[in-house]
Formats: sequence, C-alpha cells, structure tokens
Amino acid sequence: MRSGAVDRFAANTGLEFTGAVLKPGKWVVRNATDLWNEYIYLQDVQQENARLLTQVKNLSFELADARENVAELKRLRALMHLSPPPMWDRVAARVLSYRIGVQAELDSIILDKGYMNGAEKNTPVVTHEGVVGRIVKAGPTTSSALLLTDLNSRIAVISSHNRTRGLLVGSGSRDELQLKYVPINAELEEGELLVTSGLAGAYPKGLPIAKIVSITHSDISLFKTVKAKPLAGLSNLEEIILLQAPPVTAESEATSLSEEKNSSKKVEQNATH
Repeated sequence: MRSGAVDRFAANTGLEFTGAVLKPGKWVVRNATDLWNEYIYLQDVQQENARLLTQVKNLSFELADARENVAELKRLRALMHLSPPPMWDRVAARVLSYRIGVQAELDSIILDKGYMNGAEKNTPVVTHEGVVGRIVKAGPTTSSALLLTDLNSRIAVISSHNRTRGLLVGSGSRDELQLKYVPINAELEEGELLVTSGLAGAYPKGLPIAKIVSITHSDISLFKTVKAKPLAGLSNLEEIILLQAPPVTAESEATSLSEEKNSSKKVEQNATH
C-alpha cells in the first residue's frame, strides 16, 4: 500500500514538475509567435500605407493635371469664339515668358510662333477679351510682342458710342492707359468702350481694346485728360490669337492712307472749334 502511494505521489510530482517546466516554454513560444505575426502584419500594413500614399500622390498629380486641362480647354474655347474680321486669318500661340531686354525695359511677352508660323512684325495680338498688343520682333519659330500698356505702344482708337477718335498710349502700368489728343469739346463718356479704328491697317477696325475710367478737363490745354483700362487681362496670359492681315494691294493702301489723313483733319478741326 505504501509502495503504491509513494509511486502515485512520485508520478504526480514528476508530472507537475514537467508541466511547470514546459508551460513557461510554451508561453514563450506562443507569445514569440504572436509577436512575429504582429510584426509581419505591421510590415504588411506599412507597405500598404506606403502604396496608398504613392497612389494618393499620383492621383493628386492627375487631378491637378486634369484641372489644368479643363482650364486650358475653357480658355481655348473662348479663343475659338473670336471671329477674325473679314479677310483676316487667325493663328493660335502660347505665351512662353514675360518681359525681355536689358533690365526688362519692354513690357512684352515671348510667343511660341515666329515668322514661319504667321507671327510677322506688327501682327496684332489679341484674346477673346480684347487687344493685347502687336509683334515687334519675329524669329523663325518664336517672337516677342509689345503689350499695349508699354510706354512705346500707340494705337489709333475710336469710342464705340460717340465715335470720338484718339490715340491710346501705354502708361507702363498693366491697369492704366491714356487716351491722347481728344479735343476739349469732343463727346466722350466714362464707361464707354474704345475699339480699334483700323487706320493705317495695323489693326483691323472694331476690335475691343479698353474702357474709359476717367475724364478730366484742363483750362490750359486743348485736349481732355482721359484714362482707360485694358479689357484683356495682361498679367495672366497663356494663350493668344495672332491676326494675320490680308495681302496689301495698292488700292487698299491708298484707301488706308486717305482715311488716316481725313481722320487727322477731323481731329485738327475739332481742336480749333
């Protein structure tokens, strides 16, 4: 009896001892396995996050590109609505940069079209909003255009309502123009639109160019002081239209010179009355 009890006690004691030794090892193995699995899971999550971040960046670039394409499409559609005057052709061009020359003395833009693509000297530059300027220098594939706000710019215009003529001169500011040689007794109103007169054939007649913002009179001058604002946004040009003049014939040149002389006579007569 005693021997059996001793044997059972020894067996139970050995079993418990074995369990006490094995259980911590199993716990260590189980937890180590869990930690490894969690590490693998976190690595997978990290890789997935990196993939998703890359995808988000790519989608952001695609979205920005799509928005730019939509904006460009809207601008191009607006330009396509611009109907050139009879006998004049239009050529689309892109703006490459602003201002040229030493210390950027010219208020100008550089275009991706040259004389091989229809951008010859004195070619009018316009947008759907109004006149921008004219080509002053043309290479084979690029050209520079003088903006109408440059101090060297001179454009013959006529008011849309009262039909008063004058010379639109740049002031050096993108938002201000001066209308010169308007007789003191000439009819003119604030808010009235100015369009190209078509004299000398440099610009076709009737292109919108500016709006009168102020008119003042002087007691010592025969002319009014008139300020205007360009219709076209000149600070954010991206695409423009070049207007190609029809071939000049002897008859059309004589007619243009005759109109210019008659206009000059009318201005002189109004100034003396």
